[in-house]
Amino acid sequence: MRSLYASDLQKKYVMAVTGVVLMGFVLVHMAGNLKLYLGASSLDHYSAWLRTAGEPVLPREVLLWIVRVTLLGAVVLHLDAAFRLARSSRRARPVAYAAPRTYVAADFASRTMRWTGPIVLLFVVFHLLDLTWGTTNPHFAEGHPYENVVASFERVPVAIAYVIANLALAFHLYHGAWSLFQSLGVGGRGTRAATRRFAIGYATLVALGNVSFPIAVLTGVIR
Repeated sequence: MRSLYASDLQKKYVMAVTGVVLMGFVLVHMAGNLKLYLGASSLDHYSAWLRTAGEPVLPREVLLWIVRVTLLGAVVLHLDAAFRLARSSRRARPVAYAAPRTYVAADFASRTMRWTGPIVLLFVVFHLLDLTWGTTNPHFAEGHPYENVVASFERVPVAIAYVIANLALAFHLYHGAWSLFQSLGVGGRGTRAATRRFAIGYATLVALGNVSFPIAVLTGVIR
């Protein structure tokens, strides 16, 4: 573990690489949830397929658990690197990124990440309790994700919380996507505008998809 954190620059590499893994999952997760608009049978079938993916090469749910363990590892490393970097920044001046970066952009990203990170973490915990384990969803039905989503988002406070949390997620994704190019030393001044457009486009796409779900339930588009 220590070899991963020999320097602050390596901590940034860890955050960037794990960030790419998590960004990929967020996008795929949102795309899969778009099946809500195709009806209960479509989403329920997709949910069941996730548990059988990999068969017959792998036993049932093995591939799903491989993905879960990989994501958990990415989250732990991402949080640990973020904590170590925050602690290091309080002890000494920040280490420069591998690629040029403006002070204003870096300062704004740093300040928002401190808030959006914990919000996203709390949102993930509640999301698991609400729609994966059913602990906080009084109408949770195992194997019926469509009904669970509708039952959850029909509760106005929960729907509002999801919207707010996903807006925070969008800001976190934007700054993370923008920062990872500098952390990995990819590109330079000539590609800065392109990486910024990518970050904006990616975060906007995820936000529009995720925010649309509770709004669609509240407005009766999904019922």
